[in-house]
Amino acid sequence: MNFQPAPGQELLRKAVREFAEREVAPLVEEMERTDEVPLDLIKKMGAQGYLGVTVPAEEGGTGLGHLARMILLEELGRVSAAMSMSLQCLQFGAGCVREFGSAGQKERYMRPLAKGEMLAAAAITEAGGGSDPAGIATEALDCGDHYLLNGRKVFITNSHIADLGVFIARTKDAPKKEFSAFLVEKGTPGFHPGRAEKKIGFHGCVTGELVLENCRVPKENLLGEEGQGLAIALKGVSDYGRTGIVGVALGLMQASLEAAVKFAGERVLYGKPISALPAVHFRIAEMYADLEASRLLAYRAAWLLDQGRRADTEIAATKFFATEAALRCARKAMDIHGAYGCIKGYAAERYCRDAQLLVPADGTNDIMRVVAGRSLTARRG
Repeated sequence: MNFQPAPGQELLRKAVREFAEREVAPLVEEMERTDEVPLDLIKKMGAQGYLGVTVPAEEGGTGLGHLARMILLEELGRVSAAMSMSLQCLQFGAGCVREFGSAGQKERYMRPLAKGEMLAAAAITEAGGGSDPAGIATEALDCGDHYLLNGRKVFITNSHIADLGVFIARTKDAPKKEFSAFLVEKGTPGFHPGRAEKKIGFHGCVTGELVLENCRVPKENLLGEEGQGLAIALKGVSDYGRTGIVGVALGLMQASLEAAVKFAGERVLYGKPISALPAVHFRIAEMYADLEASRLLAYRAAWLLDQGRRADTEIAATKFFATEAALRCARKAMDIHGAYGCIKGYAAERYCRDAQLLVPADGTNDIMRVVAGRSLTARRG
């Protein structure tokens, strides 16, 4: 087994780290203060090719793949989990178009999505249909040459900056429920953002509602085939959403570890740095183990996707392990900082707030255990 990253991946890591420290880091404090999305920064990331890292070159991307995407999100997350979260959700929306779009849809959308000229949001979750996608109530009525969509999506990342929404809606009612996916462009009458949520973390990454009120969507904006909506949602959530969350988690763990080591070397008690204390050693060693274990799980899952293999079980297991590990690491960094860990201005408290938001994202961790456990027991049977 070769654990040596490919030269292109190492170059990407170096380039993204330099970009994050030069372009992203100076904006973090302002993002925390205002909670406003730095759209100019997202456009810069698009120009750098970061949005199109999994998109083939012929469609405007760089075609570097899922493992490269994991490295990209990790390096961005090390500086700003909010910026990494925004980026991975933009890639999620674009990934659905890439995987299921018609030739015409790809020609129309993929190049601008890959270059950041158009921003996409995946609109799946509803108040009554989060962990239970079959509870989706948004309806799409077939009206001959168009569909009429009505519904409200919640907890949608990039809700208020999206130019294109990938919506999952019900196209058949009980007793047989059937769901389909639709592409809805910004400016379409009846499509608008609703409330923007006030979150404890991820400041500078907008999350909110997307509303459809008698929204007329042309037939050519059906994504995939009618009745394929849940399959599109589940593949998108697994291959792009959960892997993206894990990339953010890796960055947060790396940042937490670096902050803890730095503070422990500078904070003097009893006449010597606290880095000499065994209790601090324990916490830092545990943080390192959590980070390395999560990274190995994450890179393997991404590698499987790059081989064209399904990896739903591996991704689900990685998601619950890595996000809970990120929360553990952030808490230990706060512990090492002592009272300073509770003071704004020290990054440790931000890491804790951001890490907490990873746990329910793209499927709660209890659901992740169900997905992995059900798959593993079925294999044994």
